[in-house]
Amino acid sequence: MLKMKVKVGSQNPVKIKATKNILKKLYKKVQIKGIKVDPGVPSQPIGLEQTIKGAINRAQRAYKNCDLSIGIESGLLEAPHTLTGYIDLQWCATYDGKTTTLGVSAGFEYPPQVIKEVKKGKEVGDIMDKITGIQNLGEKTGAISILTHGLLNRTENTEQCILMAMIPRLNPKLYKIPPKLG
Repeated sequence: MLKMKVKVGSQNPVKIKATKNILKKLYKKVQIKGIKVDPGVPSQPIGLEQTIKGAINRAQRAYKNCDLSIGIESGLLEAPHTLTGYIDLQWCATYDGKTTTLGVSAGFEYPPQVIKEVKKGKEVGDIMDKITGIQNLGEKTGAISILTHGLLNRTENTEQCILMAMIPRLNPKLYKIPPKLG
């Protein structure tokens, strides 16, 4: 393969950078482009179904004139025994025109005031921008960087879900999928 063409179903620079960081480790030549797509879910996904559907929709809707597409969606999932009842997880879907694979990042809990505002219909990003005073925090280091005091940033957190979604593609015989990339 001369150069693998990859589309990311987002123009968020964090998602594009994380995709480049991971795929450049896995493949020799990669060209990555972010494109705007409609994820087909609410702007603040809540629940496993909405979040995974958003990632899959982003990947499938970005798949045009490329070898692989990537969709990444963050959402709040109900989690018992937590302080707020919710954990934020970032899901990645990969799509090659035939096979979809999924991966998820490490999850974390937002402060109770964030969840309280989300339940009133606000988006996590807007709430965290207001709390931190950093506009478009989700396109920069992310809330995870603020909450971990810089020990993990959003790019690194996003890389986790991308790498996890690539596991079946790295092991096509184990997962019985046809090898298309490499």
